Amino acid sequence: MSESNVLLLGDPRLRRVSEPVHSISDPAYIADKQRLQTTLEEFRERHGFGRAISGPQIGVALRFVALHLDRAFVIANPVITWKSAETFTMWDDCMSFPWIMVRLRRHRSISVQYVDEDGRTREWLQLDQSISELLQHEIDHLDGILAIDRALDHESIISREVYESDVAQFATQVDYVIPKL
Repeated sequence: MSESNVLLLGDPRLRRVSEPVHSISDPAYIADKQRLQTTLEEFRERHGFGRAISGPQIGVALRFVALHLDRAFVIANPVITWKSAETFTMWDDCMSFPWIMVRLRRHRSISVQYVDEDGRTREWLQLDQSISELLQHEIDHLDGILAIDRALDHESIISREVYESDVAQFATQVDYVIPKL
């Protein structure tokens, strides 16, 4: 599967609640995990953005996310265990609708429990803003929720072309801007 096969806005599979990964050693899961990682890397190469992608975005209704932060890796069954009271606004984007930007609100910090690639349960505590907003976005996907569902108001969904025509102006409308790759 290539990045051109990322499910797009309107595909009903994006709205399904994903099932837990029962075994990280299941050959079907291993194949899906590899497809997800390949899709993320191809998308990053082609578009110059993309830090993570969730299973539902390639039509796999399992709770797993491929990330490319300081390195590429996959987490399974992530659960938010804590959310800061402090929130912020941002313009969010998504591989399933890369032509749209959405202004929304996220928690400034979260803690997440997950299963790593070796099958160990881990927890990231009080993550920084960048990783917190990213994981909130991806965990929403696992629950069938899209960024457009979290838009602040009717003026908070715009085309990427309009956004990129005046990034500085749109940055004044939010508290946080996603860092460039």
